[in-house]
Amino acid sequence: MCEQCGAESAQWHGQCPACAEWNTLVEYRLPEISVGGRRRAAAAAPVSAREAASPLEARRETGVSELDRVLGGGIVPGALVLLAGDPGIGKSTLLLQAANAFAAANGTCLYVSAEESTSQIALRTRRLQAVCDELLLLAEDNVEAVALEVGKAPPQLLIVDSIQAMCSSEITTPPGSVSQVRDCAARLLHLAKDQGVPTILVGHVTKEGVLAGPRLLEHMVDAVLSLEGDRHSEHRILRSTKNRYGSTDELGLFQMTAQGLVGIPDASAALLAGRRSGTPGSAVVPALEGSRPLLLEIQALATPAPLSGSPRRSVTGCDYGRACLIMAVLEKRAGIPLASADVFVNVPGGIRVSEPAADLGLALALASSHREVPIAPDMACVGEVGLTGEIRSVPQLGRRLGELARQGFRRCLAPRQAESRTSAKIELIAVDSLLEAFKAALPS
Repeated sequence: MCEQCGAESAQWHGQCPACAEWNTLVEYRLPEISVGGRRRAAAAAPVSAREAASPLEARRETGVSELDRVLGGGIVPGALVLLAGDPGIGKSTLLLQAANAFAAANGTCLYVSAEESTSQIALRTRRLQAVCDELLLLAEDNVEAVALEVGKAPPQLLIVDSIQAMCSSEITTPPGSVSQVRDCAARLLHLAKDQGVPTILVGHVTKEGVLAGPRLLEHMVDAVLSLEGDRHSEHRILRSTKNRYGSTDELGLFQMTAQGLVGIPDASAALLAGRRSGTPGSAVVPALEGSRPLLLEIQALATPAPLSGSPRRSVTGCDYGRACLIMAVLEKRAGIPLASADVFVNVPGGIRVSEPAADLGLALALASSHREVPIAPDMACVGEVGLTGEIRSVPQLGRRLGELARQGFRRCLAPRQAESRTSAKIELIAVDSLLEAFKAALPS
């Protein structure tokens, strides 16, 4: 079996036939009884949809509001959730805080660590003040032993840290191999569904930033969460790339402190805290992350490129292809010469904006930097830019304007189609094209 992609072969190959990686095939003996066969002694009988329909059991809040937001309001009984992130980003810290709060509100929570001893986990629990009597710690890397412990007294929540360190005594390959990760995850999946115990697995990521182990792991679980952030920054971002019980557009924002990860309820104020008003190349955009409006600063710097060599393009926090499209539109429709300039784009705070509603903010930031004219500090902008230079409408403009007004902004450039959806607390400046937007925001 290939340790890189999980492809199976009847014989050894120096190069995997599926993913073309070298020296990744290892011998794997199939167990006499498959993992799936251990789930039930008898086959399940089909049930009509009308009979099977029943009200869903209420979600249970974990006690960490930002985590509950990304999960869709809480964790569903019997759900299997995978939390991934870079080493040292704060996965174990976040889950210990959630386990302590969940145990205090709902009952027993079992935290299984396959990488640390109980005394090592206790050092972190005391630092985080996670010392609830209902929080049980177990240092165990054997999945059969964990299943036996859960079978004795099913907890209200099970956390396994991490799935790559777990192993099964029926598999001969070492922990972390494709076969071990796949079979241990399947055993924990059956355990969660049969016992109705919500389970959270911690997953490692590779140096390329993708989830370690077989791709099948992401298909098996009900939700895949990703904890991101710069290790040199205090902000951490929790996203959902898969969620069978909620939206994948929600975002949770945390701040790393000595007491652990603290949720940031007013994310817009935190993201704009270091903004310098009256500086060319800066624009504020009301973006939407799921149901949450966020005010983001888009920074741009356009400088003359050296005579030798091609101009540089560096984009952080935005889609590179979208940024190149905006630069081409500015060159063709607005007469701003960026083809011979070095261009740098950045979205501070570690947030990545991908929606087209940020197009106008990026265009104004580039034009502001090129002309050395700042945008008024009380003005924001939102709108999609088309290839002909027109400004197109964006969804849920009312919620965006409400967040701008709450943060003290008084004016906003927006598409003319939204002129009727004005807010009493903020002035809406309707524009049809980039040229109109430049006249309103960058007076010469």
